[in-house]
Amino acid sequence: MPRPSTRYEPFLERHPALGLIGNTRLFRVRSEVAEGAGSGVWAKAEWLNPGGSIKDRPVMRMLLEASLAGELRPGRTVLDSSSGNAGIAYAMIGAMLGVPVRLVIPGNASVERLKRIRAHGAEVVLTDPLEGYDEALRTCHRLYEESPEAFYLCDQYSNDHNWRAHAETTAEELLAQARAQTGADPTHFVAGIGTGGTITGVGRRLKEHDPAIQIVAVSPDPFPGIEGLKPLSRPEDVVPAILDDSVIDRRLVVAIDEAYDGCQRLARQGVFVGQSSGAMLHACEQVARDAGPGARITTVFADLGERYFSTRLWD
Repeated sequence: MPRPSTRYEPFLERHPALGLIGNTRLFRVRSEVAEGAGSGVWAKAEWLNPGGSIKDRPVMRMLLEASLAGELRPGRTVLDSSSGNAGIAYAMIGAMLGVPVRLVIPGNASVERLKRIRAHGAEVVLTDPLEGYDEALRTCHRLYEESPEAFYLCDQYSNDHNWRAHAETTAEELLAQARAQTGADPTHFVAGIGTGGTITGVGRRLKEHDPAIQIVAVSPDPFPGIEGLKPLSRPEDVVPAILDDSVIDRRLVVAIDEAYDGCQRLARQGVFVGQSSGAMLHACEQVARDAGPGARITTVFADLGERYFSTRLWD
């Protein structure tokens, strides 16, 4: 399996827990819908990262590259906005590296996420939940503009190391694992859009490998939304700077109740994952219906189900 860049070896030697990030398993998901259509669904088990989500991958790369470039120097605090999972990754990896972290997060982020972030010693600034992710993003930039020397603004929505982390690790792992398990490349890759890093990085690498692989983007209804997925249907919605629309072949909208249903069906199989993973299952099944026999549909299950006990997901 691919390993992190050798540029990071000095960090891995000093902070061995960083080596736990990545190289997650790809497993076949039981789906009567997909199998009834003669297709299969495979998911990357991203909840097995030490921070409990796929966000460990880009956050590690962004912070290590900032350190190598001299941008994350002593006296500066890491600053960014997050819906919660990246916040956990920032707090955890910041604690590993010994750097302070301040995070701007929408006030409707689950209690479990906020407790994990604070457990690692990071500072949290909460914004109006009704204003969504975009208000957290605006507040983050305002804090930076007020004190630019005090912060290293990581800005996951525009940081190219975000999508590069997925192109060089997530996508490479997926291709190798899919070939090992099925004897062929995937026909489809289904992913949500939060910062745009996963779908851009994996999408670019898969299209480079084989332009025929279909990339499917999943978005939520604007309200109440799905944690980890960014609404993009309204004119006022901020489009992440790193999102590469050119790799996307199809877009699907998934409602919160469809995502919840997907999570609950997965839980009955013993796979306990969060809201966006339920949305991915629903979208993969729609793709299977439309694609018909022989489709090899891949996706990522981004985070842990335990992260949502305080929401109505498991009620």
